[in-house]
Amino acid sequence: LTAEGKPDYPNPGRWWHLIERYGVSIFYTTPTAIRLLMKYGEEWPKKYDLSTLRVLGTVGEPINPEAWEWYHRVTGGTRPIMDTWWQTETGMILVTPLPSVPLKPGSATRPFLGVEADVVDRQGKSLPANAGGFAVIKTPWPSMMRTIYKDPDRYKVYWETIPNCYTAGDVCRKDADGYLWFMGRADDVIKVAGNRIGTAEVESALVSHQAVAEAAVIGKPHKTVGEAIKAFVILKQGHQQSPALIQSLKDQVLKELGKIAVPQEIEVVESLPKTRSGKIMRRVLKAKELGQDPGDISTLEE
Repeated sequence: LTAEGKPDYPNPGRWWHLIERYGVSIFYTTPTAIRLLMKYGEEWPKKYDLSTLRVLGTVGEPINPEAWEWYHRVTGGTRPIMDTWWQTETGMILVTPLPSVPLKPGSATRPFLGVEADVVDRQGKSLPANAGGFAVIKTPWPSMMRTIYKDPDRYKVYWETIPNCYTAGDVCRKDADGYLWFMGRADDVIKVAGNRIGTAEVESALVSHQAVAEAAVIGKPHKTVGEAIKAFVILKQGHQQSPALIQSLKDQVLKELGKIAVPQEIEVVESLPKTRSGKIMRRVLKAKELGQDPGDISTLEE
């Protein structure tokens, strides 16, 4: 069963209704869609019988722990969440929980069987636990593509960016248990006063605030520190914009990540530009903010 269109139209119960009506047992969606539904609270999923669900899944971008826990809770609190990581070019899921692996909210856990994944620096050197670096695959895997149709040079870039590795272009860290925590695209990293800050980290800190449903973060040129952080947030129902709330959001990021990651600007918005699959298009936000051409927006949600 495939559900097209917005998950909150004609009302926020649309997907929960489909699960009840058709007895859906596996529910696979995006973190962005989950955060959108969080905005409407837990009352909507409680209206429906979700007992047929066995397995939950997320894909498309990193899921922050708050969204993971909400998704887990409103669907009954017993179904495992398979947070998977892969690309169209990989032909299969490469990082995913296995049935016997304990779950950690926000982590895609460990590489799938036969997949050798790692977190490395620009030279391909493995990094210590919890150090941010580049997600790579070190050896061939089943189902991998041999090239890209009519664009073989593009495919070579994946293998030549970091020596002897397939480089996906994602920033990641690996904890002491070997669990992988994806932090977003490498080109979504903001450099503030020499510090590399993942947009997903700041967005997760903002969404952990009780008033925030969704957040997107971009970097803006800054004369002193190189880039300044600007955040766009959607508030949950019942919360209103105010100077006190903006300061509270900044204090939340300060508590979670430290002073260097606090957004210089926070703008409250009604919606965020997304692809039809639910991914936030940060480059569109950045282009509009800087008065630039946003480029190809053919995948933008209507």
